[in-house]
Amino acid sequence: MSSNSAYHCNKYLRVAIPTPLRRLFDYLPPTTPAAPGCRVVVPFGPRELIGIVLSLETSTDVAADKLKPVISVLDQEPLLPAQVLGLCQWTARYYHYSVGETLMLALPKNLRQGKPAFYGTVVHWFATDWFATDSRQEKPSPRSKKQSAALELLASNPEGVSATELKDLGFSQNVLKALEKNELAYTGEPTPQPFTHIKEPLKSAHLQLNAEQAYACEVITSGLGGYRTFLLEGVTGSGKTEVYLQAIAATLAIGKQTLVLVPEIGLTPQTVRRFRDRYAVPVACLNSGLNDGERLQGWLVAARGTAGILIATRSGIFTPLPHLGLIIVDEEHDGSYKQQDTLRYNARDLAIIRGQQSNCPVVLGSATPSLETLHNARLGKYTHLHLRQRAGNARPPAMALLDMRRQTLHDGLATELLQKMAMHLDMGNQVMVFLNRRGYAPSMICHDCGTLIDCPHCDAHMTIHRYPPHMHCHHCDLQQAIPRQCPGCQGRKLRPVGQGTERIEQTLSQHFPNHPVLRIDRDTTRKKLALGTMLDEIHSGKPCIVLGTQMLAKGHHFPDVTLVAIVNADAGLFSADFRGCERTGQLITQVAGRAGRGNKPGQVIIQTYNPQHPALQLLVSNNYSRFADSLFAERRHLNLPPQGYLALVRTESAHPQESEALLMALRQCAGEQQDDQVTILGPIPAPMEKRQGRFRWHLLVQANNRNHLHRQVNAMVSYLESQRLPRQLKWTVDIDPQEMS
Repeated sequence: MSSNSAYHCNKYLRVAIPTPLRRLFDYLPPTTPAAPGCRVVVPFGPRELIGIVLSLETSTDVAADKLKPVISVLDQEPLLPAQVLGLCQWTARYYHYSVGETLMLALPKNLRQGKPAFYGTVVHWFATDWFATDSRQEKPSPRSKKQSAALELLASNPEGVSATELKDLGFSQNVLKALEKNELAYTGEPTPQPFTHIKEPLKSAHLQLNAEQAYACEVITSGLGGYRTFLLEGVTGSGKTEVYLQAIAATLAIGKQTLVLVPEIGLTPQTVRRFRDRYAVPVACLNSGLNDGERLQGWLVAARGTAGILIATRSGIFTPLPHLGLIIVDEEHDGSYKQQDTLRYNARDLAIIRGQQSNCPVVLGSATPSLETLHNARLGKYTHLHLRQRAGNARPPAMALLDMRRQTLHDGLATELLQKMAMHLDMGNQVMVFLNRRGYAPSMICHDCGTLIDCPHCDAHMTIHRYPPHMHCHHCDLQQAIPRQCPGCQGRKLRPVGQGTERIEQTLSQHFPNHPVLRIDRDTTRKKLALGTMLDEIHSGKPCIVLGTQMLAKGHHFPDVTLVAIVNADAGLFSADFRGCERTGQLITQVAGRAGRGNKPGQVIIQTYNPQHPALQLLVSNNYSRFADSLFAERRHLNLPPQGYLALVRTESAHPQESEALLMALRQCAGEQQDDQVTILGPIPAPMEKRQGRFRWHLLVQANNRNHLHRQVNAMVSYLESQRLPRQLKWTVDIDPQEMS
């Protein structure tokens, strides 16, 4: 029977539509065949929407006169293969979300809008043919190091490099235009070919592995061709990336693709550069820093098997990869893998599901694994691999606590710390100062009446910024002028309270006028080339002070940094969120790991008002495992993850009584059918009750068993969906919540 005949034997198309409704819809088929995974335009009430075909059916529960025909089919071939459809359906069930909205998140914006799945007109640059011949001496040579570097990059990537990626890597339009003028480079559209046509995937030789690295790589590559999850726990600077690179080479050698997830778009350019320097196969990139056309192009080269490697942030877990052979989740503990709005999925957890469905290994890498991952490794669900030694001659840094209670402070910096910094700089080394708070100061107070300047829309103080001068709420993004007088008493004695990175930058510049202070935070890295420029200056090795937020904690290798100073270590130790201490420990360990990564010994100084705190005592001993053990004991006592399982039902409204009343009614309804294996806590106001002008309330569901948890949540969702609610009253369900704010 032909495929068309088989198609017409199925009378109905079951379509997922991007609406909050947690159900599928049946339609009459059009004359044009539509396979599962294709986009179709369908009537939905008074509107026309784009949906995804999930299946072809021979029967339906809907009355024949109620069925409407599909208006048009947008794709000749399925955009989403069976594995991605299956992953999205699993995701929708687990996170109690609409299948249609989940599937749309798996598509780039252009495809969600109904645009064709074409590569489009994203500009690519290529080296001219003569570059690889003996006739190059007949042409003008590149006139700068930047031009030479750009030309070398283009020549080593015959499939072309997009203009955006070149810009991310620090090559300006002037550099490229100069190459074009001298007939050394030209622009055009790529002609994609499968990565398997490249006979030698390696462009440069691998580094020599030490015994621990070699063992880890051997164990991972021996698992290619089947599902298995590995926890690669390696101290900072132990060479986890080199293990990734050599495992990827083995994957490419058997004709398979690799998906590499990274937590931050700030890491993407340097990661892409490192991978392109190593491999001759196309490396695709997906992150929120790309425009819509570039995202579509990256998605297509991955989905059509052109790229051998895809480097992506969180949403890349849904990208089709027809030859997927290995998944790597770098810095698996990082909170940015958890989506905090709409579909609240965790990309790390979905990587495990995708590995099972694709029958391929999954590598979770971290120096500070999450408690959930460590728990699974200790239970034997994951294979636990250790890298306990730093690569090369590097040694772990010496860590010390600096008691601030008896110190003279200069805008939050102790005199003793400033003296240590001066000593390291005078020796020709670099110093890193870590403060996870951007802006000039976290609040402003009136010295006459004690009034703090608060955000009118949130239960939060307004942060002072000096460049440009303004007050900024980091929760709702409200910005306003710095007041000249107190809104309470009209007095003029308004003073900044506390320190942010801008204020510390000012203080350091005054104390060390002969050394540059490079501030790296979200404010200074908004421009695409800003971060790359500062990283280049750091890598030059000249003495400088690197000041920044948690952006500094992830993936950076600064061999000349010999002192790391952590300014305010206490902030997360007394958090209302039960994960606060875990995050603080991970952050301190990761930041401390930036010291002494080269041949020079490293030192870490942690400023604290609580030097006897048990968590700090364990962290300063350079033993993350013992720190994790102490957290496990607390979690077991309280039946919190990873010992138990959580779901959080949130409501929000402009009227606080509406949010509370809905959860009270839900609690009462749930209590009538409550499983004795489930505990329901609340409702209570969220830790930040008012945010963006809306009042938020929480109801927490706690269980020892995941099945019991989901059974209870299913009943709650059914109740909530049955209610006719005011338009301004919203509710959401968060499975395995990572933030309780």
